[in-house]
Amino acid sequence: MQEHPFAPFIRTLGKGKKGSRSLTLEEAEAAMTMILDGRTTQEQLGAFLMLIRVKEESPEELAGFIRAARTHLGLSSGFTPAIDLDWSSYAGKRRHLPWFVLSARLLAERGGVRILMHGAPGIKDDRVYCEEAVQALGLPICEDLDAVAQALENGGFAYIGLERLSPALKHIIDLRRLLGLRSPINTLLRMLNPVSAPYLIQGIFHPNYRGVHQQAAILLGQPHMAVFKGEGGEAERNPDGECEVLGVCGQEAVVETWPTLFKRRHIAPKTLELNRLAELWNGEAEDEYGQAAVIGTAAIALRLLERATDPKDAQAQAQDLWLNRLA
Repeated sequence: MQEHPFAPFIRTLGKGKKGSRSLTLEEAEAAMTMILDGRTTQEQLGAFLMLIRVKEESPEELAGFIRAARTHLGLSSGFTPAIDLDWSSYAGKRRHLPWFVLSARLLAERGGVRILMHGAPGIKDDRVYCEEAVQALGLPICEDLDAVAQALENGGFAYIGLERLSPALKHIIDLRRLLGLRSPINTLLRMLNPVSAPYLIQGIFHPNYRGVHQQAAILLGQPHMAVFKGEGGEAERNPDGECEVLGVCGQEAVVETWPTLFKRRHIAPKTLELNRLAELWNGEAEDEYGQAAVIGTAAIALRLLERATDPKDAQAQAQDLWLNRLA
């Protein structure tokens, strides 16, 4: 029988310590194109994902995967209305509420930033996922891109689930239930940027992935990007610790360190009650940690968006937006 055309990609990755190597950008794009077109078997898909998982994806592989995924989506870079900031959310929060959703709301409603947020729920029942927070706040959850465009025109913020963007990618990320491990798709989705927004913000859990994201963004020609170790793996600044942000500005790699906002760490709440998000926004409750997380995350976004000269200026601007959020 003739060898399956996808087999060479698996052989390249799995030929042993001396014989294996990472895929080139072009090979990675070709492999992911075959996967998303349904031209591989489930056995091949599982083998491929886990071989990449064991060695960890290279910047070239990640860039190739993203190119293929964007082509698969078939979305135009001229999406109307133009989106300023792409915000991915695929980790879920376990220790703290997803305060970053309030950061996005603040930037959209008070800062005039058009934000597309996309995500998907995971398999862990002890986590609160982005879509739940968006729903609790009464923000728009969109069924399709027409609804995204309308939501952006109305309020500057739109959320769409991965299952609406790409059932194929949703199927692959859901394989974690069978494989027991995250896969390269988790990394890909954080940088998917489906409608080519000029600014891209992402949070990760493992710090060593920051450089991979940064270099992949340069390979893809992404003009502006920020990635940092976010609380719970989301794009949310942890105000209790120092935050190192790796970024891309005009195709140049940059690094910026943001200082801790508190001398002592806060104790995580025993339960995550989504109603606390609206209560904090409406001034009906106080939460020192939550407020600092909202403002601090918005500050990183403002710096990324080139609206602030340095972290101190960004923090001050975000603070002003927060104080005037109900005006």
